[in-house]
Amino acid sequence: MKHLAVVLVFLTFPAAYAQEAPEPAAAEPSVTLEEFVAGLHFQTGSIDVADGVATLEVPETFQYLGAEEAQSVLEDLWGNPPDDTVLGMLFPADTPLDSMESWGVVITYEQDGYVDDKDAAEIDYDDLLAEMQSDVVAANEFRRKEGYPEVELVGWAAPPYYDSSAKKLYWAKDLKFASSEADTLNYNIRVLGRRGVLVLNAIASMEQLAPVRTRMEDVMAFVNFNEGHRYSEFDPDIDEVAAYGIGALIAGKVAAKAGLLKVFGVFLAKFWKLIAIAGVAVFGFLKKLLTGRLGEQETGA
Repeated sequence: MKHLAVVLVFLTFPAAYAQEAPEPAAAEPSVTLEEFVAGLHFQTGSIDVADGVATLEVPETFQYLGAEEAQSVLEDLWGNPPDDTVLGMLFPADTPLDSMESWGVVITYEQDGYVDDKDAAEIDYDDLLAEMQSDVVAANEFRRKEGYPEVELVGWAAPPYYDSSAKKLYWAKDLKFASSEADTLNYNIRVLGRRGVLVLNAIASMEQLAPVRTRMEDVMAFVNFNEGHRYSEFDPDIDEVAAYGIGALIAGKVAAKAGLLKVFGVFLAKFWKLIAIAGVAVFGFLKKLLTGRLGEQETGA
């Protein structure tokens, strides 16, 4: 079965990494943070994603970056490892990318088949939350061994809601990292299609819940599958059925096949926000980190 993407990977270095990271070479920086952001090509309007499987009708209140630049933001600006499953990113247009208040929505596509939604009305979300909290606790031993901070799934920041007519699902989690005094918001949208699921995830601080929730409702409205790929066009004679339902989609069980790092990567906040919360000079560090990495790329290192 072709598997185009996995659950959003927000695998970031822990805050401790920032304090221990070696200083980059003393050479003159080739690209500053401001220049990096200024060089990005933001888009609005009608945008195809996943090779024409779906369309984003991006309004002026948002900005979109294509796959290559989105991956560069995640890797070079926010410290994530490379991930070629990322199809693009959305950013609120009224918040500069180099602002401490910035946040983004990462877009991927899981072509695992048609997700049968018959279990949606039967899910007890309190029970599901308890199960997810248990899974996170169990994963903390692995996280410690890998050098990542422990995390607690505090609860729902927004309880799961499934629009059975539009075939769109959203929920949000309140996460507490051992390395941060402030809680992290992990906001999720899933759009069900004929052969897979569009995945849209945002990471922000819990203080941003109200504006992020409002903006994510806007996002949910302008993301749709194209003709030939819609949920209603499922053909049981030729289309595959996913091996999971709505409950497993929310719980993150789907990503188990990708390995523990990717399963629990969604519980890692953007490390630069963690640094900022800890009172470190975030922009100075980011500039050093960014210019060092981009400088290495230009010299072929």
